[in-house]
Amino acid sequence: MGENFYHGLMLGLCAAMEQYFVTSNRESGEGRYDICLWPKAGNLPGVLIELKAEKDCSAEKLRKLAQMALQQIEDRRYDMELHAQGIHTVFKYGVTFGGKMVEVAAK
Repeated sequence: MGENFYHGLMLGLCAAMEQYFVTSNRESGEGRYDICLWPKAGNLPGVLIELKAEKDCSAEKLRKLAQMALQQIEDRRYDMELHAQGIHTVFKYGVTFGGKMVEVAAK
């Protein structure tokens, strides 16, 4: 399964979080993030999720891809729009899928 499948799966899961507005593939910083959760209340953190998918991937390769996804959030400054709206705490997740395996890197 490709990244689009997992993107849809994750969006569906995030949509159930009533405390957040969910956006996807919007421009922020120097690129387009995969998923962003905008807090409805000012005391909640923002959340950025960058997804990657790879077939026939070892556990070690998945770990590296998750770190790369997390680094992409940092390098392309996807949190810029959240910060501009006064959201200073932002949780960042790089999530990789490889068949039945998943790896998450967080900051």
